[in-house]
Amino acid sequence: MFAPLKSLDEALAELLGCAQTLDGIETVSTFDADGRVLAQDLVSALQVPPHDNSAMDGYAVCCADLAAGVALPVSQRIPAGSSPDPLAAQTVARLFTGAPLPAGADAVVMQENCVLQENGCVLVNGPVTLGQWIRRSGEDIQRGATILSKGERLTPASLGLAASIGMNQLQVLRRPKVALLTTGDELVMPGEVAPQDMRPSAIYNSNRFVLKALLTRLGCEVTDLGVVPDQRQATIDALAAAAQQHDLILTSGGVSVGEEDHVKPAVQALGQLNLWQIAIKPGKPFAYGQIARSGVPGQGAHFIGLPGNPVSGLVTFLLLVRPFLLRMQGVTQLAPLSIVATSGFTWARADKRREFLRARLNAAGTLELFPNQSAAVLTSAVWGDGLVDNPPGQTIAPGDAVRFIPFAALLS
Repeated sequence: MFAPLKSLDEALAELLGCAQTLDGIETVSTFDADGRVLAQDLVSALQVPPHDNSAMDGYAVCCADLAAGVALPVSQRIPAGSSPDPLAAQTVARLFTGAPLPAGADAVVMQENCVLQENGCVLVNGPVTLGQWIRRSGEDIQRGATILSKGERLTPASLGLAASIGMNQLQVLRRPKVALLTTGDELVMPGEVAPQDMRPSAIYNSNRFVLKALLTRLGCEVTDLGVVPDQRQATIDALAAAAQQHDLILTSGGVSVGEEDHVKPAVQALGQLNLWQIAIKPGKPFAYGQIARSGVPGQGAHFIGLPGNPVSGLVTFLLLVRPFLLRMQGVTQLAPLSIVATSGFTWARADKRREFLRARLNAAGTLELFPNQSAAVLTSAVWGDGLVDNPPGQTIAPGDAVRFIPFAALLS
């Protein structure tokens, strides 16, 4: 009797329960920290900006000194980075974007609203509002504020934020070390054999490229072990060697029960394996286990086996392996951003499993569906912007609200 299908949420919870945050903290240059995960909170020791400054090229004024039709002399010129004198009464100060506001000034008038007269005085046209075009000290960052939290994955913007408080180096968690291997004697690497020379049963190894890129985007140190021959001992040897130096071994294909599927018995010979049948489409078969390290009792590498169909492998990676690897890196925010979108298509074939349909937003702002949703059609994932998360037993009609997960959120 077959075991009941495991729900995606149940499988994810079980998988994340096995994901331990990696030991080890590294100090890296802020220049090189994009995509890394912070190991400690960043607390600002200063205000940003450090002083009130001008948001425009123009003139610093004291509103009480302004009178209709009265031009005021320019008492000083203030470029960015200078230290101005207090604003003299009944004068204005010429200043530029980012320049510090002189004491006594309470507004900035952009130069387009001022007339510089021949005698050097400045006439302000129109009303002036107290505080206009002034960036206040600390309006971006207050002294003592936590600007970035432990467990955040760094982005270009957050690197700039760290630099703005003077951080030239950052403490980050180490990267997961992942061994990638694929199985199947039918697999051929692009460049090894020309298309016209391919034997009838051979296919190019596309999964290897997909998974390598996904792992790299998630900040992993990837060792590509290539294609392992469909032989029991070769598979055991490859897995045993990979477990010595890696945190995770990721495979594609070979976890079924056929006579040429050697990954399952190889993992079981070296450790333990759980085979899951997950109630999603595509991506039903999934394997998780651990492989012991020789000579290191109680320690080993995680093992994850993905289905061999290209879209199944992609979807299960995004839904299960991605959060697993983020958890290993100490990331606190694991769920991808999703939006509620309007269907522009009909999906009449309700399935018992939770479906992830490849779709994209069109110019009308509705979702359109790729016509072939087969697990083997990788074109659908290139054509699409993301996945429609369709509950079990659910049909979809034009105008229905659906949950849509953009690929951009799943690839970040």
